[in-house]
Amino acid sequence: MAAGDWKDMFGAACAGDEELVLHHLARGVDVDFSHAEYQSTVLVAVIDLGQERMAHLLLDHGADPTLISVLEGQTPLEAAQARGLTSVVERLVAMGATDA
Repeated sequence: MAAGDWKDMFGAACAGDEELVLHHLARGVDVDFSHAEYQSTVLVAVIDLGQERMAHLLLDHGADPTLISVLEGQTPLEAAQARGLTSVVERLVAMGATDA
């Protein structure tokens, strides 16, 4: 996986571009990768941006519901609770996620 592909996917996810995210995922970009330059997981980043639909898409494609994002110092559940994304909170809890 080239870091550039991950960066492009990260940007697409933050922008809500589902088609481009799916393109990168289909080509093997790791949904849980955390680039040293960004130090954020894609899942927590999109949750912080209120991208509820994108959060579900990433979870559908294997995003780890418990992976702490270093930059934010949060789990996906903590981020979703802080942002008030109820459907994401419910899904993460159903997947076994807990607070850090």
